[in-house]
Amino acid sequence: MKVMAQIAMVMNLDKCIGCHTCSVTCKQAWTNREGVEYVWFNNVETRPGVGYPRTWEDQNRWEGGWQRTRAGKLKPRSGGRLRKLATIFHNPTLPDIADYYEPWTYEYDKLLSAPRGERTQPTARPLNQLTGEPIDKVTWSSAWDDDLGGSTETLSEDPVLRDMSIQVRTEIEDAFMFYLPRICEHCLNPTCVASCPSGAMYKRTEDGIVLVDQNRCRGWRMCVSGCPYKKVFFNHKSGKAEKCTLCYPRLEAGQPTVCSETCVGRLRYLGVLLYDADRVAEAASVADPRDLYEAQRAILLDPFDPEVIAGAEREGVPRGWVQAAQQSPIWDLISTYEVALPLHPEYRTLPMVWYIPPLSPVVDQVTASGNDGENHKILYSAISNMRIPLEYLAGLFTAGDTRPVERVLRRLAAMRSYMRDINLGRPTQEEIAAAVGMTGAELQKMHRLLAIAKYDDRYVVPTTHTETPRGIAGLDAAIADFPGQRNLTVAAFHGLGEGAPAACREGSERGPKINLASWPTGTRPAAMFPDTKAKQ
Repeated sequence: MKVMAQIAMVMNLDKCIGCHTCSVTCKQAWTNREGVEYVWFNNVETRPGVGYPRTWEDQNRWEGGWQRTRAGKLKPRSGGRLRKLATIFHNPTLPDIADYYEPWTYEYDKLLSAPRGERTQPTARPLNQLTGEPIDKVTWSSAWDDDLGGSTETLSEDPVLRDMSIQVRTEIEDAFMFYLPRICEHCLNPTCVASCPSGAMYKRTEDGIVLVDQNRCRGWRMCVSGCPYKKVFFNHKSGKAEKCTLCYPRLEAGQPTVCSETCVGRLRYLGVLLYDADRVAEAASVADPRDLYEAQRAILLDPFDPEVIAGAEREGVPRGWVQAAQQSPIWDLISTYEVALPLHPEYRTLPMVWYIPPLSPVVDQVTASGNDGENHKILYSAISNMRIPLEYLAGLFTAGDTRPVERVLRRLAAMRSYMRDINLGRPTQEEIAAAVGMTGAELQKMHRLLAIAKYDDRYVVPTTHTETPRGIAGLDAAIADFPGQRNLTVAAFHGLGEGAPAACREGSERGPKINLASWPTGTRPAAMFPDTKAKQ
């Protein structure tokens, strides 16, 4: 057993409102520059739909991920070394700009500089950000079919609907939809790393984040083809591959990713998982794709197991990381409560961004029919006939096996019914919890984590230095400015503590910087209101 640590994420799709705040903040932080105008490390898709890039799930076309050979071994679907060598100068399975979209901006200067006119208003024509040429008509973007806006035109192209042979109604009043936020999966068995001829793609041993060495990248773009989630992009300005970094500079300081920090619905969870690296190939090679979900769960290790703790110490996993794994919301959602599922496990990459499938529409549908939408007995019988077909969710999260999806939805429904009795002051019904293989206490803990969890409960991210507190606690500790503190904490990094660089700590001639987070009520910081009369 080789114990390794992995930073992982879980998203609760029941809480995503499709506001795209995560996408916008990620864009501003990472891809707001020349060469990556069309790139969205984080995007939110409306499902069913074609996604970004279009039909990225159609591996018969894109040949991403792994495939199992007759001998039980794995090889990239896009081919081995010989095929990559033969196509290194011409890769036929790359998405082109039409599969993404032509990025555009507007002639805002025309609005500001246009002379005053009496008959016509000035207009700002769309301009192609790649060529600078005017665009006659904008026809597609990264979220063009948002909120089923293009359902009648694109619904038939959804690869999951096609592969599962699901027939759904396309009328807006009868259709279903939910949001699917996507980032790089930072897989345990990433095909992009195996596909890179120059060895520029690598997976960090300390936290499992998949990155691109810009100095070694030669722009072959085999990683773009190899990634089944199409979350590796090509920078046409630098000629290098780029991808989501999971905001590793923030993680090293104990902060969550930008997309998590700014999520309006508070649907994202970050934490540490421990896994057995010796069994990764075994888990990814199981014969039946429907067994991949359980195989992936099986290699995740219990952070409270003494043998696992000893194994982590032998492999050099810091003690603080083991403690973070014990407090991890990811471990609870995946293994304790078993409500989180991986995205497309059939790609055999063992993804590390998991999802809690949506339940809300079934509650609304039951309520609309005149029944009690929170009654567990009614909900259990309605789940199999819910507006979002179980087969569709299974096509996304369990390689077509509806049983794990139905078990998750039943547990979510049981949690709602059980907590309603508590909130209304009625006696609890333990049979509700027993019906889904849980106890009432477990349902209450799961409800706290999913519904009212605080900042430090949702983001359990260990800092680079185990002695540095994380999250809100780390900020408070830095503000306290303990004597002799020399660690670069979050607050110190921003010039708020002794560990910050001297130039930041000293500030300008007005005096030291002011930390608005800890400004005592009723005081008047002199640095914010300098005495101008004294200078005169």
